[in-house]
Amino acid sequence: MAIIEPAPEGGYWAICPEVPGANGQGETIDGAKENLRQAIQLILQDRREDILRGLPEDVIEEKIVIG
Repeated sequence: MAIIEPAPEGGYWAICPEVPGANGQGETIDGAKENLRQAIQLILQDRREDILRGLPEDVIEEKIVIG
């Protein structure tokens, strides 16, 4: 979910409450959403790499889909 609001200086701010620290900005709503999408992707990638660092080689890695 994205929460988007006009920025006082112009353009838009976007945040994702489910991903702490994820925020974006843009001149347009679409620009703010795209910037937020990229921020979420980078945060989740960094968290994944951090979690996997140092795990044993025989760890089971499996995707779980929530739908």
